[in-house]
Amino acid sequence: MGARYYGADSENGDRIDDPSEDALFMMISDLNGSDNTFVVVQPDEDDPIWFASVAVLDEGGYEVVRRDASRREHDVTTSASINDIARDLTIWMAARHFPEQPTEQVTDF
Repeated sequence: MGARYYGADSENGDRIDDPSEDALFMMISDLNGSDNTFVVVQPDEDDPIWFASVAVLDEGGYEVVRRDASRREHDVTTSASINDIARDLTIWMAARHFPEQPTEQVTDF
């Protein structure tokens, strides 16, 4: 069975379905400057409306790209902290829309 919401794929072929913050941390930690230079996280669908990627920079650190066409978001940042990247991506992905995910209902009684 595929990912329920999204998957993370690295250049070397590793894949994790619905990765946790810890799983993203491990995938980013495994990146290097030769044969595993990036990780892409996106919905598990044919034409995803959002994605996030983390790529190794030649001068050290990582470039983080977050794009969501439905919200007209396109952010490019750099960071040297894998902890910060994994945490920020987890929070950002939690705010994405997933058609199969039930919506939150708030009721006041």
